[in-house]
Amino acid sequence: MDLQLRPLAAEDEQVARAAHEELSDYNFFLDFSPGEPWDDFVNRMRRRRCGIDIEPGRVRAAFLVAWVAGEIVGRASVRFDLNEYLSEAGGHIGYAVLSQHRRRGYATDILRQSIVVARSEGVDEVLVTCDVDNVGSRLVIERCGGVFDGVVHDPKEQVDKRRYWIR
Repeated sequence: MDLQLRPLAAEDEQVARAAHEELSDYNFFLDFSPGEPWDDFVNRMRRRRCGIDIEPGRVRAAFLVAWVAGEIVGRASVRFDLNEYLSEAGGHIGYAVLSQHRRRGYATDILRQSIVVARSEGVDEVLVTCDVDNVGSRLVIERCGGVFDGVVHDPKEQVDKRRYWIR
């Protein structure tokens, strides 16, 4: 599998917006506003990775998109710091795979590459969480070395989350 995990670029706008629309109920781009100019969004993500002009409630993080054969298959958000919410229920890494690309090993590859990114920025112990009923994500995390740490309630999403540490 030739999955490439990289930041968005100006030339990705059309295909990236289509991916965002497909997962609109999941909020593929997290805090992307449909009316926001594409270049502004891309630059905001670059600044966030560098720790510049971080919005309240956010932390230094990389937003990365997973590409295979010129097509977006998923995304990852790799947080290099944790705030109160992230340290409890959100974790260092969040990832998603577009529905038509699921069950092909992409989620595992996205998480593995995201762990490398996190460690390159000084995160030695990586916290990853998933909804308690998301068996696929649980298996991906365990396949990547996740050690179960317990279940917590996510007050933002109003669901219970399984917590895993990857050391």
